[in-house]
Formats: sequence, C-alpha cells, structure tokens
Amino acid sequence: MIDPSQIGEMMRQAQAMQQKMQDDLRARVVEGQAGGGMVRIDMNGLYEVTSVKIDPTVVSKDDVGLLEDLVRAAIHAAVARIEEARAEQARGMAGQLGLPPGMF
Repeated sequence: MIDPSQIGEMMRQAQAMQQKMQDDLRARVVEGQAGGGMVRIDMNGLYEVTSVKIDPTVVSKDDVGLLEDLVRAAIHAAVARIEEARAEQARGMAGQLGLPPGMF
C-alpha cells in the first residue's frame, strides 16, 4: 500500500523523470537516408527535423517527383529510427522503475 504522505514526492520524481526523458529525446539525433544517401534527414527524438541534405545530382526540374519521393522516404526512415530509440528508452525507464521485462 502506498503511504499518502509519499505521493507528493513520487509526483516530483515522475516529473523529473519525464523532463529528463524529454531532454534526452531532444538531444538524440538520428539520420534517415534514401536513394543511397542522396537525401539525408536528421531528426531529433521529438520528431523535429534538424537538418536536410540533398545531393545536387537529384535536383532536376524535370523530375521533381523523384526528389519528393526521396525526401519522403528519408523522413520515414528517420521516424523508424526514432521509434526504435524511444522504445529502447521506455524499456530502460521501465527497468529503473522495477517493472517486469516485456512491459514496453
């Protein structure tokens, strides 16, 4: 049973843990690539795009559709890497909280 007098402290700890998680996610940057690296998107763990790099050879006014597809694919690749990182972080936090393996 939880002691009601400890609820305030537990809430402070949870808020501190949540803030740390947000800070860690903001600092974590992943790269998504498409077209063999011709388009690269850097994104932080909060899904904010921090950098876009496009090889000039894929910039053609005659094939804008290709460039659009490569950008979209690079974003999807970055999002997938962030999802992996977030799941890993959730598993680590679950371990710190003493939750059984497999909860995240």
